[in-house]
Amino acid sequence: MIKLSLLVIAFFISLTPALSQDHGDALVSASIADSRTLNPILASDTASSEVAGLIFNGLVKYDKEINLTPDLAESWEIKEGGLAIIFHLKKNVRWHDGYPFSAADVAFTYQKLIDPKVKTPYSGDFERVRSLEVIDDYTLKVVYKEPFVPALSSWGMSILPKHILEGQDLNTSSFSRNPVGTGPFKFKRWRSQEKIELVANPDYFQHRPNLDRYIFRVISDESTIFLELQAQGVDSAGLSPLQYLRQTDTAFFRRYYRKFKLSSFVYTYLAYNLRDEKFTDKRVRQALNYAVDKEELIKMVFLGLGQPITGPFYPESWAYNHNVKPINFDPDKARQLLKEAGWSDADGDGVLEKNGEKFIFTLITNQGNEERLKSAQIIQLRLKDVGVVMKIKVVEWSVFLSEYINKRKFEAVLLGWSLPREPDNYDIWHSSKTREGEFNFIGYRNDEVDRLLTEGRRVFDQARRKACYNRIHEILYDEQPYMFLYAPDSLFVIHSRFQGIKQEPIGIGYNLIDWWVPKKEQRYSRVTE
Repeated sequence: MIKLSLLVIAFFISLTPALSQDHGDALVSASIADSRTLNPILASDTASSEVAGLIFNGLVKYDKEINLTPDLAESWEIKEGGLAIIFHLKKNVRWHDGYPFSAADVAFTYQKLIDPKVKTPYSGDFERVRSLEVIDDYTLKVVYKEPFVPALSSWGMSILPKHILEGQDLNTSSFSRNPVGTGPFKFKRWRSQEKIELVANPDYFQHRPNLDRYIFRVISDESTIFLELQAQGVDSAGLSPLQYLRQTDTAFFRRYYRKFKLSSFVYTYLAYNLRDEKFTDKRVRQALNYAVDKEELIKMVFLGLGQPITGPFYPESWAYNHNVKPINFDPDKARQLLKEAGWSDADGDGVLEKNGEKFIFTLITNQGNEERLKSAQIIQLRLKDVGVVMKIKVVEWSVFLSEYINKRKFEAVLLGWSLPREPDNYDIWHSSKTREGEFNFIGYRNDEVDRLLTEGRRVFDQARRKACYNRIHEILYDEQPYMFLYAPDSLFVIHSRFQGIKQEPIGIGYNLIDWWVPKKEQRYSRVTE
């Protein structure tokens, strides 16, 4: 799962037009999971946001150097000491159905984001708005109730078409499976659990993408994806550490693919349902943290291609508190804390119990992610050593989210967050963000964290913000609502026929519309525009 306002880092679009590059061909990308929805303000998972990120635009985006730059906005003015933003919108933008984009679409999207009936996880950024005034078709003014540092970056949220969605229930609208955006690619078809196909938007306001199509193939098993790479049935896919280091170190892969290793802006965690009595005592959560060797996970699962973490930011972020050091792996300390919390092996069967209840729980994770399953199996063995029985349940992604996460029907989960460059994580940790569809699904509540999250949004001085987030980091590592595990490197391959790929601080997908394939190497036929 992810915070998706500005999260789809692999698909930001370049400002530089392509010059004399061939059109045609398709990029076929392997996806472990199918999308859940293509309505971007409802999307809370990576699979959905990757597709939606090619169909929709926000008012702003990040450029290759991770600086905010215009997207649907032409420019902006910061007024009233930072309390107001005046956006001047581009005038040459049309929705995929030909209808002109205007400020009315922005106002409509804002109203849906703050509508309590809409199950969006992104309302927190927009509840701080005092007013949104449409001055004319291409100018609008947003005024905030108080200083709000992430204000500008929050308008990277995808904008929805008012002329299509007005009067509809966004939670049930067919638009979620038949979207119309302003982006570089247009939706063509969706075959559930098979593929989603997009086609180039010939009227895209920057320029038509060089590629004709972008196809997301749903392949829910990593080994099957690797076989498809070997058969050249997919052009782009993530790799496991073993695949990256060894199995792709062959003449075939060196000839047909380019390998990439990037910072992932992702971390993996084990989260507890804090409504479950087994996990309400902080000492229990601390004990489980002592019982699991994070370095062992990185060595055994990722072959060293990752790093341990201690808090809710990716390690390269300025908000990460490097003074919070990982605790040492210490099973004896874990046993001591569990005993203090009232858990003991009264009957000598090797399993702790309290008030007649055995310490047995089920960890749920998603199908298709072998690294998470391997991590879960190692954690399972380590917890067994201290008298805790952890069962593992693997569930298909869409069912995992809709039936377990959204309905809070879990004891513990193994998941990851893909994070934006803006470190504000109010929507993940604030106690007000626990409704269905929102990101604080574990039910975490801490008054000091709530206060610091709010303060971190109000002060523009980065040193003061850093102090807020560093303290949040300290509190969360002490309280352990998550067992913070690791930040893996991002490992993937792209077929070597694709030209124009440039690796920058933001990643490689920022200039996707400029990728191209020479005519003689194109594998897929042209599509009629």
